[in-house]
Amino acid sequence: MNQQQFDSLLHHHIVTTFIHEGFAPTNERLAQKVASSVDDVHAGLLRLQASHGVVLHPGRCDVWVIHPFSSSPTHTWVQAGQKGWWAPCMWCALGIAALVKGKLTVHTRLGGEAEPVQIDVEDAVPLQTELFVHFAEPPRRAWDNVHHFCARVLPFRSPEDVDEWGSRHQLPLGEVMPITQLADLARRWYSHHADSDWEKWTPVQAMEIFRSAGLVGDFWKLDTSVGRY
Repeated sequence: MNQQQFDSLLHHHIVTTFIHEGFAPTNERLAQKVASSVDDVHAGLLRLQASHGVVLHPGRCDVWVIHPFSSSPTHTWVQAGQKGWWAPCMWCALGIAALVKGKLTVHTRLGGEAEPVQIDVEDAVPLQTELFVHFAEPPRRAWDNVHHFCARVLPFRSPEDVDEWGSRHQLPLGEVMPITQLADLARRWYSHHADSDWEKWTPVQAMEIFRSAGLVGDFWKLDTSVGRY
């Protein structure tokens, strides 16, 4: 097994543990899963973080976020029967739906404020189609501060509500899309994240996924000089 295969398998076991158990595996358990040492797991996790495959806790080599899952509570909860997961954002919530499939319910709040909203999803397709989702900043800036980026990918009733929200909080206005379009993006982006041969997208691959979901223009352009998005 070469280094890329090892890292892909590591990613696979983290994602599948989240899917089936709802939390991140310990590094000791990962070592058992991949039949390797904890030191090898640490090295693999650091490589995955460098390629934006995982986000580790500050100061220690433990999984914090592996998109579309968060090990910390967030403003977005995805429920499927007795199972549930925290999602960093609406894109991730619909990404969980693309991985888990079946019937799920996304529980979140409009604009991250007071009004709760429940979004029923069947086979990765949201049934509440009247909602919109706002990206405050272009994806090329996501990894400058991925937690801040994700926290602002939120649902709204209308584009006008987004404008008022941005003015109220002095936050940037980016692009607004129907939730159905975001669900299409999430299916294309996340459907294979649990595969054992998963590899992080290159910027060119990521932009092709954006284009295939109808997301074009400067907002969706990425820096192609970097290895992985």
